[in-house]
Parts: sequence; structure tokens; C-alpha cells
Amino acid sequence: MDQQITAVIVNRKENKLRKAAGYHLDLFWVGILMALCSFMGLPWYVAATVISIAHIDSLKMETETSAPGEQPQFLGVREQRVTGTIVFILTGISVFLAPILKYIPMPVLYGVFLYMGVASLNGIQFWERCKLFLMPAKHQPDHAFLRHVPLRRIHLFTLVQILCLAVLWILKSTVAAIIFPVMILGLIIVRRLLDLVFSQHDLAWIDNILPEKEKKETNKKKKRRKGAHEDSDKEPQFPPPSVIKIPMESVQTDPQNGIHCTSRKRSSSWSYSF
Repeated sequence: MDQQITAVIVNRKENKLRKAAGYHLDLFWVGILMALCSFMGLPWYVAATVISIAHIDSLKMETETSAPGEQPQFLGVREQRVTGTIVFILTGISVFLAPILKYIPMPVLYGVFLYMGVASLNGIQFWERCKLFLMPAKHQPDHAFLRHVPLRRIHLFTLVQILCLAVLWILKSTVAAIIFPVMILGLIIVRRLLDLVFSQHDLAWIDNILPEKEKKETNKKKKRRKGAHEDSDKEPQFPPPSVIKIPMESVQTDPQNGIHCTSRKRSSSWSYSF
């Protein structure tokens, strides 16, 4: 669960990552490593949320120059494997440095983790939406979701998230904490119920659309494109040309002047000769 939650937070569209996420591949290798660590008596090693967010923040790219009073624009993340490799190497070396690391006071470690947790809140949309409750409209930042979703709908969605977070927090602090994973799964039901309250357009900006919904929309678009392509390949159907019927009894043949056609109807008369 920690691995999947961390992967979802890191791969959010706000981080502008170019490489696609590999959720199934991550869980595949995590399952294998957990089995090996269990047989060898080693602790499980999965992605840590706070450390992963801090790692993403340290690799962010921003504009170097900006107008006075404006914040630098976020450009993206330097996606590479060097820092991750160094972190894992240092983690392995720290096992042999235990006699030295034990001299670090515990309050210092708690302070480092507290700072990392607070610093990692910047850039998370949930935290940005929470700050909007105490912020006047004229001082609100220029977020993309504020331009596409009404503010009341944003506050309603944020209140639902705060309520779910409070329930999980209270539950984890009691003796019923053993069913905490079940309550996490219960959030899936809450998320599906939100589809009945919010439109897919609003959810696309303040949250992610469920995979089934997105797949259905993609299939509909493909069918529309396929139908338009088939219609363009069909040959155009033109109406049959009009045919003038000439009664043969009105045609007289003259050996000297050629063909002479005379109409016998009173409504109109015409002649043609050559």
C-alpha cells in the first residue's frame, strides 16, 4: 500500500514527468523482494512517501529569470537514475556505519523528518486547496483548476477529503487500527460515489478520472474517429441525371433537311432540325 500510494503521488500530472508510470511492474518487483527479505530475515523495503516527494522536489527545474514579484515557473523534473543509485548505495553502507550513526540524537532525526514532511506539502494540490479556505479571492494563486472548476465545487471536494482523512486518523489512533487497510479500501467506494456528485470535467482537474471511465471515453473517441474515417472512404452518391423523353411518334424524317421534331402538345411547341 505504501508503494502504490507513493507511486501515485510521485506520478501526478503536476510533476510533468515524461516517462510513464509502471505500477504493475513496481508491485511485481516489490512482491519478489518482500518474499526474499522474509526468507532472509531482512526488513521490507518499499517506497517512502516523504522521502520520495523530497527527492522529486530536489530534482525540479524552474526558470532562472522572472519579472519582479513573480515566482519562477516550474518546467519539469530531471528524470535520471544517478541520484536513486547513490541513495541505495548509501543506504547499504549505513548498515556498516551503525556505530557512528548511533551518536546522532533522536530529536535531530525527528526534526529532519518533520522538516521534510512540511517541505513536501508544497506543490500538493490537496494542500493548495486547503489554503484556499483562508485566502481571499484576490490573493488566490493562478492555479489551472481554479480557471476551470467553480470555487464552491473545489471547497466541497476538499471538505470530503478532509473528512476522510480525519476518519482514518481517528481510526488509526484507536484499538480498531487493525482494520486500517480495510478502511483504505473503503475510500474506493467513496471515490466512486463522488462520480455522482461531480462531473467528469471537474474531477479531471481536481483529481484523476477513474481508469474505467478514461478507458470508456478513449473507446468512444476511437469509434467516432473510425466512423468518420469510414464515411470519408465511401464514394459520394449523386442523383441520377434527368432524362428528356421524346415521343417517337412526333419525329418525322425528311431526306433533304434531316430530322425534324415537332411537338403535338398545346402547352408548348418546339422544333429541332439539322
